Amino acid sequence: MFGIGEFSAVINPPQTAILAIGSSRLVLGENGKPESRMSVTLSYDARVIDDSDASKFLEVFRDTMENPQLLVSGLPGSRRESVF
Repeated sequence: MFGIGEFSAVINPPQTAILAIGSSRLVLGENGKPESRMSVTLSYDARVIDDSDASKFLEVFRDTMENPQLLVSGLPGSRRESVF
């Protein structure tokens, strides 16, 4: 949006975290086919949110973005069930 590819968001109290989502772009994947990529930055208050929980959130977010059917199917054995 407005030519901005990625950015870091600032937390405003009383927020504890904010997710900044950059624009998507096409790049060549490992197999030589074009893939969509986007940058995501999670800013959070480490006094409230543990580093490992923030990392798990980003993993689940990535998995969900790569496999949107997880939003409706809730497949057993997915990381989504075991994170929170």
